[in-house]
Parts: sequence; C-alpha cells; structure tokens
Amino acid sequence: MTPNPLLKKLGYADTDRLVIIHTDDIGMCQASLQAFQDLWDFGTISSGAVMVPCPWFPATAEFCRQNPDVDMGVHATLNAEWDSYRWGPLSTRDPRSGLLDKAGFFPQDQQAVIAQASLEAVALEINTQVEHALAAGINPTHIDAHMFTAMYPEFIQGYLQAGRAHGLPNMLPRANTQDFDMFGPADNKTRAAYTALLKQLEADGLPMLDGMAWLPLEHADDHIGLAKKMLSEIPAGVSYFLFHPSIDTPELRAIAPDWPARLANYKAFMSPEIKTFLKNSGLQVIGYGKLKSLLKN
Repeated sequence: MTPNPLLKKLGYADTDRLVIIHTDDIGMCQASLQAFQDLWDFGTISSGAVMVPCPWFPATAEFCRQNPDVDMGVHATLNAEWDSYRWGPLSTRDPRSGLLDKAGFFPQDQQAVIAQASLEAVALEINTQVEHALAAGINPTHIDAHMFTAMYPEFIQGYLQAGRAHGLPNMLPRANTQDFDMFGPADNKTRAAYTALLKQLEADGLPMLDGMAWLPLEHADDHIGLAKKMLSEIPAGVSYFLFHPSIDTPELRAIAPDWPARLANYKAFMSPEIKTFLKNSGLQVIGYGKLKSLLKN
C-alpha cells in the first residue's frame, strides 16, 4: 500500500511506526474503569473508549471530567453480549427499531442486529450515545465500534454521520488492509462498494489505520510475550493495538467467562517489562486526540 498520508500530516516520515495503544469496553463494569485509571497513570496506554449505555458510564464520565486531558472515545454500542448482565439502547424503547431483543435489551450478537435493526435507528442510537457523552462532560477523541457492529457495511453511514456531526474521527481501516475482512463485506459487490467508500474517505482526509492487532480474550497465557511480539510486528504507518483490561473483582468474574484473559491483559500492561519494551521499541505511541486535531485543519 502507499504510505499513509497521516504520517506527513503528523510530522513523521513514511517509514515511521505509529501506534495507538487502546483499551476497549471502559464503563462496561467497575473493573474496566479501574483498569483504565491504573494503566493511564502507569503510562502504557494512549487511548480508551467508553460504552455509554452501560452501568459504569456515569463513573467513567466523572473520571473524564476530573482528568480533561484523558484520551477517551465513544465505543458505539449496539450489542449486549453477556447472558446475565445486559444493557439497552438510549434512543428508543420501540421494538420496531430492531435494537431490542425480547427481553428489552440490545441483541447479543452482530448478526441479530444486522437482521433486524433499521438503518435509521442505528444512526440515531450512535448519535445519541455521542451526545450523552458530551452532555456528561466527556470531550471525546473519536468513535469506534463495540464488537465492530457499527462498522459493518449495513451501518457504516450512520457510524460516519455521527463522526461528521461532532467533528470526531471514526476508527476505520484503510482499504484492503489485512483487517478488512472482519467487518463483514463478504460478497464481491459489497466488498467493492466498501473498498470504494474507504478510499473516498481517505481522499477526503478522514484519518485511516494501516492495521489493527489485539490481545486475545480466548486464553490468559503469556500476554506479555504476545504483546511484545504483536507490537514488534506493527508496520510502518498508523496502527491500532487494542485490548480489554480489567482488574479482578467478583463482579467481573460473575459477568464475563473470559475474565482471566481480561485480567491478563491488565497485568501485561501494568508490568515494568512492557513499559520498558515500549520505551525501547522504536514505536511512536500516540493518542486518538492527535488524529482528531487533523480534522480541524
């Protein structure tokens, strides 16, 4: 691929390796917020995103108000994936929107949302979540997508509309990156249209990512070693390294069957080994606020 135009806009060379070290699911539960606070203070992360419909959103907003320089985006949420811990839309209680399951919460998986949600309802919900964040005193740096649902071709326009309306960059890959296929453009026609859209967005100046990597939630084995390997393989350009850190609490263990991995994510980036590695890696760690600033120019 051609060099990412963001590099020169940010004052870097085409061969430089920039990475946003990002934490997802902030405010999903208390354990996620405390992990973010700890890691932000420790200095091994550069960004996070809050789940506005979730119960620990108010506490996350309070933390952001007290720390106005924190790099916090809106984790556009259209799913409630757990069995016994659920949340629902902020914009509607109308089942005709397709954003509610039979119990009155968001559907649990992406395919259920795609099958039943109206495009208008999705766009309204994403915009409402951003507006709730703003009203709560958060100064968002970007919009990204929980479980990538809002980035699927079916919903991409509503996702982009919320970004444009509020002057926020959307987390999106450049066309034809290795991460392209995870967003659902399976058939050739849809893939071609999605590729063309991404190319046009980049031509219009929207910040785009050269690649994404993330620590696993399937196991808790050697997350320090995995993180070092993945970060070592970050290519030239602007990449996105995400993970889902949480401290160990009874609440987290009750909610998430993958809690050992979330704890391992946290422990890895609270380790002096990772902190030293990042210092000596040759990577340029930036926050999403850097990309937001480009939209004002």
